[in-house]
Amino acid sequence: MHIDWQHFTPWSSLAGGVMLGLAAALFVLLNGRILGISGILGGLRLREHGTRGGDRAWRVSFLLGLLAAPLLWMAGEGWGLAQPGLMSDAMVIDADWGMLIVAGLLVGLGTRYGAGCTSGHGVCGLSRLSPRSLVATMAFMGAGFATVYVLRHIV
Repeated sequence: MHIDWQHFTPWSSLAGGVMLGLAAALFVLLNGRILGISGILGGLRLREHGTRGGDRAWRVSFLLGLLAAPLLWMAGEGWGLAQPGLMSDAMVIDADWGMLIVAGLLVGLGTRYGAGCTSGHGVCGLSRLSPRSLVATMAFMGAGFATVYVLRHIV
């Protein structure tokens, strides 16, 4: 295995993990809900009778925040706020649009069958010592490792 030491960011990664854990803990303490993206998105119904406006408002706000965060980060680099050079390297994705669409659909299907996503099971479920989340996390991590290995080394 090769570690790209030039782009290795242990401190910012640690800070991001701490912020994610703190956000998940505060969300469950203040709202009594698990901070799982698929559950938040799945609870947002376009036409559901009896859905309170406040429930829809926080879900939409949360999802808009997820979309806005990387844009704000990139804007911060222009203002000198982000780590210098972190976003300056061109990102390379070794997949065509068809592969990306199939991958996204498979992830969506997996979150439905697994009754949750990486944030719900991997962050919130594991921190609550949920055996179901441990099995789910091991399953999707194992599937991800196997998929990368097959696509990179066999196909």
